Parts: sequence; C-alpha cells; structure tokens
Amino acid sequence: MLKPKIWLMAIAVLIFAAGCQDSESASNGGSGGGDSEKLTLWHIETGKSEVALEDAVKRFEESHEGVNVEVVRQENDPYKTKLSVAMGGGTPPDVFHSWGGGWLEKFVNAGQVKDISENIDTSQYLPAALSPAEFDGKNYGAPLAMDIVPVWYNKEMFEEYGLEEPETYDELLEIVETLKSNDIVPFSLANQSKWPGSFYYMYFAERFGGPELFNEAYNREGRGFDDEAYIKAGEKIQELAEMEAFPDGFNGMNFDTGQSRQLLYAEQAGMIVQGNWMLGTTRNDMPEFEEKLGFFLFPTIEGGQGSNKDIVGGVSPVFSVSEKSEKQELAAELVNELTNKETAQQLANTDGAISAVKGVEYDDEYVQEISKVLEEAEYMQTFYDQTLPPELAEVHLDTTQALFGLSMTPEEAAKEVEAKAKEVLE
Repeated sequence: MLKPKIWLMAIAVLIFAAGCQDSESASNGGSGGGDSEKLTLWHIETGKSEVALEDAVKRFEESHEGVNVEVVRQENDPYKTKLSVAMGGGTPPDVFHSWGGGWLEKFVNAGQVKDISENIDTSQYLPAALSPAEFDGKNYGAPLAMDIVPVWYNKEMFEEYGLEEPETYDELLEIVETLKSNDIVPFSLANQSKWPGSFYYMYFAERFGGPELFNEAYNREGRGFDDEAYIKAGEKIQELAEMEAFPDGFNGMNFDTGQSRQLLYAEQAGMIVQGNWMLGTTRNDMPEFEEKLGFFLFPTIEGGQGSNKDIVGGVSPVFSVSEKSEKQELAAELVNELTNKETAQQLANTDGAISAVKGVEYDDEYVQEISKVLEEAEYMQTFYDQTLPPELAEVHLDTTQALFGLSMTPEEAAKEVEAKAKEVLE
C-alpha cells in the first residue's frame, strides 16, 4: 500500500501529465469536443472602430464552437515595422490589417499572403475599395471602410471671426492670416510620423498638376516625380511653414498620442487636415467638441489643373490572411465576418466610417455628408505612402518632412523622389 505522501504525489503527477496532454492537444487544434482552435488578429483600430471589430470577433467565436481569436491592437505608427518583422521571421498573425497598395503588394510578392479570391464574395464590396488589394487578377484582402481627407475646422471659431469655408486657396490663406492675427495656430499638425504632412503635399501636387499627375509618375508614362507641379507643392508647404501656420515643433509632435487633436480641442488651433476618422476619434476623445466640428474640401488653386472635387483618400482597414497561417480557411472565414455588412453598418454609425461594403445605410448626419463627398468626387488620389512600394514611400515621407522643416529645397526633394522612382519603378 502506498504511503499517503507518495499517494498524493502520484495523483499530482497524473493530473500534471493529463494537463500537459490537454494543453498539447489544444495547441495542435485537437480533435476532441473540449479542444479549441486559436487564431490571431492584428489591427490598429481604436475607439468605436475597435469595438466594432471586437463585436465581429464575438459573433465569429459564437458561430465557430471551440475557436478562440486572440485580438491584438497595435499602435498605428510602429505597426508596419512590427508586421514586417513578424512576416520576415515566419511568425505573422493569421489575419492582419493593411491598406492594400504597394505595402501589401510587397508581402504578396514575397509569397506571404494568401489569395482569398475564392473565399470572399467580391460582389458585396465597392470595386474602388477592392482594387488596392488586387494584384495580377487575384484578391489578397477584403476591405471594410474607405477614407477621405478633408480640412476639419472649428465652426464656432470661424463664426466668431467672420470666416467662411473657402473655395479657393487664396481664401484659405486669408483665414490663415486672420487666425494668426488672433494668436491661434491656423493648422494643427503633429508630423513626427511624417504621413500627416504628406496630405498637404498630395493635395498641393494634385491641385497644381491635376488627377493624372501621380499616375503618370507612378506608371512611368509622362510626367515624373520631379515635375513642376511637385516643385510647386513643396514651395506651398514651405510658404505655410515660413508663415508659421503650424504649431511650434510640429515635426517632432506625436500624432498617436493626440498632440495635434488636443490643440484643436483646446481651441488653440483652428483647422486640421485629417481623414474622416477624425469624427470617430473626436467622439472618443472629447464628444462635446463634435458640435463645433465642421469640414470643407481642400480648395482649388488658381491656374492649377485639379479641383476641389478631387480628393485624397484610401481604403482601411483591409484584412488579409497570412500564407504561413496553419488555419487559412478558418482565417478567411474570420475575414468575412470582419468585413460583412453587419460590421460595416456598426462602423458607419458609431465611428463615422464610409463603408467599403455595399448596402450600408447611414443614420449619422456627418457620415451622410462625408459619403456624399465620396460619391460626388471626380477623382480619388490614394495615399502615396500606401500606394508606392515601401522603399519609395519612405523617400517620399522623409523628403516631405524635410520640406516642412525647411531643411531641403522643393527642387532637391522632387529630384530625390524621382531618382528613387527610377530605381524602384523601372
């Protein structure tokens, strides 16, 4: 007969062994009724947008018994680097957020993204939203929302100083001067991560060079990234910088921590050039400020080829499946849940998002206005840093930040981007 201590030890060993076996079975997907399968999802959404994704994940888990989704929200700016490291190291998440374009194409070309053409119903998405994730006739991502970038402003402040929404750039400059004379920062900008400043460069270039400028430079058919329109865009940025139209130290300010938004909320700044996510972010940060928030489209420039019917925008989030995923089919089913009409409807009416999914009805007055802008747009310029190959996008962002910092001339910046384009695109 075993002594009590030995008997207890024997039981403990058996329990431990059984636990290890269950754990191993679960981690391998298992086959028994009590086992679970695990998926990982990486995204960068915050506030109500994050809630919409979490609700979609809950529905997915409820309809897939035994499946657990580990949801990891990444901070926006470090995300690209973290995913690149994970992809390169062979440890990517099963499902991940992207914007399509050149950044996603890099992973597609490296064989790191699953072709989900047969897994999704492409007819449920707007064609313009699908195209950034289509390469060589195959689909590598499903879109959930679309973005446009207007100029947001404080309506009460404009009324106080007798200002109206500008139609032309000269009228916008008058607003800048009026705000400055009243010790108000005209444009709030946190440009440490470089992409917020890129909005200005894209708009100026399009307003001078017209809708075909970027496509010609990108496709190497006609004008290049050193075209006069790009030089003029750099000049306009530097004019604003020299006018002190931005906050002190703006090139070192952090967008992710809300430094630019806080100036707007505190009424120390009058305007900000940002995507329509600004609405959802404001509702999350400071809901009471929403009633003061208005927007207008970046104005036309006299003598330029572009118009204020041409908008800067993009598609985000786009969800893709890693080729390394051991559960690709299950991961693709999760993508379908994340980008279905129910998720899109929730995102539209709680976060101000324009749906990439057909059939969504907008209850929100703001979102109806933004959606109308998108519908009436004559051209949408997709974000350079998402559309261009990563190494070229990096040069674009670096040179644009240098333009804002007055450490590079417009000619030097345009020449540097064009030189990299010749190397990368030809």
